[in-house]
Amino acid sequence: MARESLIGRMNRKVFGYLASRFPPTPWADLTRRTVETVQRQVPRSHAEKYELKTIWYWYPLYCLGGIAFVAFIILTITGILLGFYYIPDGTIQFTRGGGVTSAAYNSMNFIMNDVPFGFMIRGLHHWSAHVMIAAVFLHMMRVYFTGTYKKPRELNWLLGVVLLFVTLGFGYTGYVLPANDLSRAAATIGINMTKASPGPVFLGQFLTQLVFGETDPTGFYIIRMYWLHVFILPLVGTLLMILHMALVWIQGVGEPH
Repeated sequence: MARESLIGRMNRKVFGYLASRFPPTPWADLTRRTVETVQRQVPRSHAEKYELKTIWYWYPLYCLGGIAFVAFIILTITGILLGFYYIPDGTIQFTRGGGVTSAAYNSMNFIMNDVPFGFMIRGLHHWSAHVMIAAVFLHMMRVYFTGTYKKPRELNWLLGVVLLFVTLGFGYTGYVLPANDLSRAAATIGINMTKASPGPVFLGQFLTQLVFGETDPTGFYIIRMYWLHVFILPLVGTLLMILHMALVWIQGVGEPH
């Protein structure tokens, strides 16, 4: 009996939490009808619900999430175009003059110099990444300082934190793909930081092998970063963004009082 009561209390807490943050009744407002039209309507904002006069200077702060999403779309399109020519092989090759190169670096030079508009596509991809990272960071600052991370939007805030780390992962994995000197330096720093993970020594070695595929930067990490950048992170990020925007649709936009 004591075990059943404990399970019953846990169920009440869990379902009480969900019911307080995702009440079933207000969802009907998502498909409410108006006199003029019967088409689907956007959920009412805080200002519309309470008939407040919104302050115009708040508006740009509420475009940051949309800016990040538009940047993600541009990154997806330009990334697909770059993927047609990029070779994810970072194996070090020595040139006749004693220099160091790789197939990944040569393919990047080919994109920049020989592919029509290749330098523009890569530049657009490069700067869109900067815009996305900045927009996501500023978006989270706006959410924090306007207090819209509080009840009932705690879950969406946690999703936003995870999306921030996914975005930073996009930036890092993309940064090492050109296989130039800066990329090799970034990969070396990442490998050394992962090997220095707190805990037993074998844990750092295991994480380094898992993320980079090697414990010393020889160029093999390129294929591992390529898979993370092109397949794994986009899948995770897209699913989380759909869930994130669905919660915004259900709970409405949290505007400042």
